[in-house]
Amino acid sequence: MVTECDHLRVDAMQRSLAPADDIERRILTIRGQPVILDSDLAELYGVETKALNQAVRRNKDRFPLDFLFQLTDAEKKKVVTDCDHLSKLKYSPYLPLAFTEHGAIMAANVLNSQRAIEVSVFVVRAFVRLRGILATHKELTRKLDELERKVGEHDEAIQSIIAAIRQLMAPSSKGRRAIGFGAEEEGK
Repeated sequence: MVTECDHLRVDAMQRSLAPADDIERRILTIRGQPVILDSDLAELYGVETKALNQAVRRNKDRFPLDFLFQLTDAEKKKVVTDCDHLSKLKYSPYLPLAFTEHGAIMAANVLNSQRAIEVSVFVVRAFVRLRGILATHKELTRKLDELERKVGEHDEAIQSIIAAIRQLMAPSSKGRRAIGFGAEEEGK
């Protein structure tokens, strides 16, 4: 039986391990996909970056290209410029590794530490939450595009109605024929 005390203990553990906002802040979009850099992942998992990268190198076959990639020099410079918490990478001679959601899980598995296993759950949740936000954003963008298209169609319809009204308002170039009988028509 789960008690309220157990829930409080789990909540406290979750906050102490890795606050969700802290993890989400560390997830970057590089090459069009959400990733977390090796230094951030190592900090979350409670190991040194060097230890994390050694474990990854020892288990290369567990990290295909869709799990992990190394940043280029230009990408490294951009993340150092854009992310204040990564300023320590500026002077590092190494190019950071970028872990996708699956790569972050695999890293926890190869580290095989209790903290890495516990925190990996929060890392996955952060990736899933961001994926949901991105999906909502894409849906909103689609709806805005659709609305813009509809308004554009209405604008064209309104313009044609205004043009028709202006035509009706414009004086006719033909002379108007008088209503009723005139003297000229009586003799015919």
